[in-house]
Amino acid sequence: MTGFADRLTAAWYAPGPTPLAIALAPLAIVFGGVVAARRALYRAGAFGATRVRAPVVVVGNLTAGGAGKTPLALALAEALAGHGLHPGFVSRGYGGSARGVRDVTRDDDARVVGDEPLLLAASGHPTYVAARRADAAQALLAAHPRVDVVIADDGLQHYALARDCEIVVVDAARKLGNGWLLPAGPLREPASRMARADAIVHLVPRGAAPPPSLAPKESVMTLDPLPWRNLREPARRADPAAWTAGRVHAVAGIGHPQRFFDDVRAQGIDAVPHAFPDHHAYTREELDFPDAAAVLMTEKDAVKCAAFADERWWCLPVRARIDPALVLRVLARVHGRQAA
Repeated sequence: MTGFADRLTAAWYAPGPTPLAIALAPLAIVFGGVVAARRALYRAGAFGATRVRAPVVVVGNLTAGGAGKTPLALALAEALAGHGLHPGFVSRGYGGSARGVRDVTRDDDARVVGDEPLLLAASGHPTYVAARRADAAQALLAAHPRVDVVIADDGLQHYALARDCEIVVVDAARKLGNGWLLPAGPLREPASRMARADAIVHLVPRGAAPPPSLAPKESVMTLDPLPWRNLREPARRADPAAWTAGRVHAVAGIGHPQRFFDDVRAQGIDAVPHAFPDHHAYTREELDFPDAAAVLMTEKDAVKCAAFADERWWCLPVRARIDPALVLRVLARVHGRQAA
């Protein structure tokens, strides 16, 4: 399955139509019809959407795979807290085995609650997961009366939770791929869906030029690396000069692994790359590189590997740098709901 997934991803982001994408086009037409019908039924009120007592901000994307949603959600929460609000997070908890509604703590197991919710909970803001995000939001607000804004990490297509602000994140490097719907392309909804979002954020590499001619509701963000952190001894300082070429391994189980490998290379580290599927559940044996002087990974991978890591394993935390104009746009939507 991994081999087919790699071929599929390559077809999605190829410069032109590939035989695989063309072969899957009939399924994409069926998928598009289902997506359109489902959204129409929600808009007509045939399917109920739950509105909770606090404003809801959804951070999502149109493409399958990661585009920096979780770092953006974290940065947005900190910015809103700086304006006197008390944010809380909800998530599906993808990859976790938890059933029902679950309060996530820093000490939870990623195999139970999912990897991204652990990163959210580490921020100190209350975090709840449930397959139905409306249930998670209701439980969050019941348990934490001070929470006055709910941030949904992912869930753009989860219309069962009514929202007051939608933010669509786009990876500027890969954009929308071939522009086709799943499974022929990476899109969960048509590109026209972005017109209904309140804000569009383009994830650009540090130092890269922003997309030309941004609309007023568009902005850019970057992911700034923080110091390397050892999984076994967080206070230990890294010495990349000691990480000899050929004996350093970089591991990434995220939506776009090459982004992490590029970040490693930008720091002058010559590492052997190992790409895994997004949300991959690692085993100790998979990462047992006998010759390794260092095993490098993303923070999202680290929360799943900390329990069996040794002193050679390091992660690279990142912090999203977002446009203040985005924060003001979200605040306007939040305060508008609160005043209503």
